[in-house]
Amino acid sequence: MRPQHFIYHNGEKAPLPFSDAEYDARLSGLRAIMAEKSLDAVLLTSMHNIAYYSGFLYCSFGRPYACVVTADNCTTISANIDAGQPWRRCYGENLVFTDWQRDNYWQAAAHIIGDKANIGFEADHLTITRYKELSATFPAAKLTDIAPAVMAKRMVKSPAEIELITHGARIADIGGAAIRDAIKQDTREIDVAIAGRDAMELAIAETFPDAEYRDTWVWFQSGLNTDGAHNPVTARKLQIGDILSLNTFPMINGYYTALERTLFLGEPDAASLKTWQANVDAHEIGLNAIKPGATCSGICAEVNAFFEEKDLLQYRSFGYGHSFGILSHYYGREAGLELREDIDTVLEPGMVVSMEPMLTIPNGQPGAGGYREHDILIIEENGARNITKFPYGPDHNIIV
Repeated sequence: MRPQHFIYHNGEKAPLPFSDAEYDARLSGLRAIMAEKSLDAVLLTSMHNIAYYSGFLYCSFGRPYACVVTADNCTTISANIDAGQPWRRCYGENLVFTDWQRDNYWQAAAHIIGDKANIGFEADHLTITRYKELSATFPAAKLTDIAPAVMAKRMVKSPAEIELITHGARIADIGGAAIRDAIKQDTREIDVAIAGRDAMELAIAETFPDAEYRDTWVWFQSGLNTDGAHNPVTARKLQIGDILSLNTFPMINGYYTALERTLFLGEPDAASLKTWQANVDAHEIGLNAIKPGATCSGICAEVNAFFEEKDLLQYRSFGYGHSFGILSHYYGREAGLELREDIDTVLEPGMVVSMEPMLTIPNGQPGAGGYREHDILIIEENGARNITKFPYGPDHNIIV
């Protein structure tokens, strides 16, 4: 009879993104949450939390994955299609489930968790269907949402995380320089984006020779395509007078960093220059407001007041910044650390946030387009350290 799950140690353990001591510290923090909430086990299912606690970043392709943490063990659960890679790339043990029977994933989870009475789970990640399956697999257990508490732990970075993020910011700048060099009339957005992405991937491989390489990307937008922060790259050819938006995103072991800059190909008109300078001024107000003890909502209020004074607040596109760590456009978000009106989190040392004001002037109006600058700051005991070095503003980013 074919097994529902099995252990598969194929090859040797690979170097992980962080040391064993780093993962032990993270697991100790999770176990403190477990003790506080009287939990016997935690079933993590999101890409970001599994990667945070085990080092393994899964590729779902429609299959469920997990990391089960108890008082003594940390075990990832992975699909047989991945063979031995999850074990090689995880801290702790790994259990492989087979796909010949639909509930083998839950049988693997039950094999590890057993008859534990109190189980933590991520309510913000499980679908309704998966939650019903969880409840059916452990009908006698009390299920407790641990997502908010775990997110709060992730918001404060360790020194090792800050070192990786600092490298990410440096590599984002490398991508930005490659993009700037590739900007020419009649060059397509896609060709400029490729130049930035290739430069970053090579830099990541040079700095992190033991890593897995995936998900690094560029959004390079021009003209009307700058109106949205997350608009995909197109084959549009650049023209003199275009507003441009440079956005580089190196992904290192699941950790996201970013550089975003407004540029112009040729001299901008007076209306564009005025809006661009206003957004730069707002950016600097925000940079100065980021410090320990400041609140997310308070920083937002300062920048809002400036835009309101300039009669530009109605053109603001989104909140002014967010946390960094294990996140990407595919997974993860530390929603408790976003610079928005409805978030009152107090900044403290170890947090890492961006400042990224954006104004979008509608097509057909003077100065039409999307204006955005983005820097990354590390909160320290006596202030904030800006780790983004690529210059911003009209003095640096008009391509002639």
